Amino acid sequence: MTPLRRSLLGALLKMTAVLPFSFPSLLSAKNSCIVYVGTYTKTDSKGIYAFSFDPDTGRLHPLGLAGEAVHPSFLAIHPNGRYLYAVQEAPSSQDPQVGLISAFSIDPQTYQLTPLGDVSSAGDGPCYLHLDHSGRFLLTANYGSGSVVVFPILADGRLGEPCSRVQHQGTGTDPVRQKGPHAHSIRFSPDQRFVLSADLGLDKLMIYRFDRQTGALTANDPPHLQTAAGAGPRHFAFSSDSRFLYLINELNSTLVAVKWDRKNGRPTVVQTIPTLPPSLIEGNSTAEVQVHPNGRFVYGSNRGHDSIVVFRRDRRKGVLTLVEHVSTRGKTPRHFAIDPSGKWLIAANQNSDSISVFRIDLKTGRLTAEHQPLFVSMPVCILFAETK
Repeated sequence: MTPLRRSLLGALLKMTAVLPFSFPSLLSAKNSCIVYVGTYTKTDSKGIYAFSFDPDTGRLHPLGLAGEAVHPSFLAIHPNGRYLYAVQEAPSSQDPQVGLISAFSIDPQTYQLTPLGDVSSAGDGPCYLHLDHSGRFLLTANYGSGSVVVFPILADGRLGEPCSRVQHQGTGTDPVRQKGPHAHSIRFSPDQRFVLSADLGLDKLMIYRFDRQTGALTANDPPHLQTAAGAGPRHFAFSSDSRFLYLINELNSTLVAVKWDRKNGRPTVVQTIPTLPPSLIEGNSTAEVQVHPNGRFVYGSNRGHDSIVVFRRDRRKGVLTLVEHVSTRGKTPRHFAIDPSGKWLIAANQNSDSISVFRIDLKTGRLTAEHQPLFVSMPVCILFAETK
């Protein structure tokens, strides 16, 4: 971005940050949504920004700065819609070796965020959050230290002291990116009986049994799924019927379809497919993967190729067939999200300071760009929050 453009962007962000946070006309549409955008605060951003989203037209309207935070690079919302959680990748002022997790209450009228307090992430470089269906527990993955942690969520939305922590051990084959463990994501299985964590540094999808009473994690049998050497597993997503999961590998730009044994937590690879066109194999890393709500399509993001790859999914066999690659109209799509209706996809282009909206064809899965990209300084996470 040119210095002039960044200066203009900074002025715009400052202006929207002080706008009054009440737009009844923008929130009156049926099924309207709020979209929160997590950012890196290296330049002009101050934290988490909010937009209203019209599901009929796909238009986003900036509402301004919702809550201040340092590098809130991943966000999650409580099932009751009253609390939002954000990792802060920047080291804690108390201990430079750990990051923070911030809790916020959500104003039901303005959707502005009020800080409830921070807790140590109990590791270095927190990068992912996930909550159970009941809203009793929050999971985080610490990329820098390669550890995963379970926190209890208190009645007022604050986080308690960790109730379980597991330190991953080992190395991978990449001498730069895999010198040690790097837990990059963590999620509950749909039935909440298991917790899975993709570790980029170990080329493993770790599998834990989860105690829903205490929050304790214990190694499953089998304890992990081993991916290809140097693959670098990053994020994963379950199908709505929980029979399959889809694991995207950052380092070798592949997507793995995995059959999931819901009874025993046993994974079986059924397919590995590239996320890039055949002629492009260098200078790319993947980031996000999501299964469409209707279960017919899987989407992944390519950073370098700067595209969303679209696959058609065989719901019985779980295998994928390439549909298309679509430019995200920006650089480095670190994250994207599909709206609750399944009609829209919003991509966060980290290195072009923009978010782009795409219409989803519900029959084919294809994406069509709508409207001009909106400028947000270093956006890295998109979170839909349905208005209550």
